[in-house]
Amino acid sequence: MAKTPRIAVVGSANTDLITFASAFPRPGETIFGTGFDLGFGGKGANQAVAARLCGGEVLMVAKVGNDLFGEATVRNFASFGIDSTHVRIIEGVPTGVAPIFVEPGGQNRIIVVKGANDQLTPADVDAAAADLRQVDTIILQFEIPLETVYHTVRFARANKIRCIVNPAPAVPASLADLAGADYFIPNETEAELITGRPVSTLEQAAACATDLLKRGFQRVVITLGERGSLIAGPSGHVHVPPFPVTSVDTTGAGDAFIGSLAVFLAEGMPEKGALERANLYAALSTTRVGTQKSFATRADFEAEWTRRGRGPG
Repeated sequence: MAKTPRIAVVGSANTDLITFASAFPRPGETIFGTGFDLGFGGKGANQAVAARLCGGEVLMVAKVGNDLFGEATVRNFASFGIDSTHVRIIEGVPTGVAPIFVEPGGQNRIIVVKGANDQLTPADVDAAAADLRQVDTIILQFEIPLETVYHTVRFARANKIRCIVNPAPAVPASLADLAGADYFIPNETEAELITGRPVSTLEQAAACATDLLKRGFQRVVITLGERGSLIAGPSGHVHVPPFPVTSVDTTGAGDAFIGSLAVFLAEGMPEKGALERANLYAALSTTRVGTQKSFATRADFEAEWTRRGRGPG
């Protein structure tokens, strides 16, 4: 590879608290659970880990609380070799958490407490500006204040840094303030909520992406789960087919796609080739349980890429 990509993620870091039980308790009822798992999550942190495992040098800009989860989050970044210089530990608010309650059939209920993620401000981006100017790509999501997302898009544009915006979870936002991004990458549900258009077929996905281009975006990628992905730009749209796998848990697949795509593009791969690889990387993440712990290393990914008859590069 010609160079090591340098990726920055400005975004969220959560701790997932997953409780398994035979049923959800009724109001006022206490029941025994059947299992528990604690994992590191947050879309920003997940995308940072995916980019790092794919071989990128990764800088994280985030906030966590001065609590056990915050300290553990910083250690987790360090364990992957992610630069956490700009992960600030702050007083007075908790680290973001997501208590998740899961029934045997897979039905779940989730309560997300944004905590310190909601305190990430444009000033934090400015404080990291010297380091951010050294990266190839900046990735953003919607689990931090939108004003911080808008500010970072403008920063990336002004400094000619590739910018990827993943509008997840979908919330009302100013598309005009996001249009400076190089890539706008919603999934099919997010695309529907943002545009009000259905995305049930490939034709509808193409029409939805075209609508977003008319609103000022340069390139739009809609991830379509088991149907692959679709990219639209000034020259038209292309469907990038999926890779068949036996999925056991789709959690975090979108983050795997975003983080890996950032690395593949920064390595200078042709756009369609980078999307094909991101499709496979995301698909492989669904063959394991969990989010960050389901992401493949670059070596494992390359082995699978070759096994499926794809050449290097």
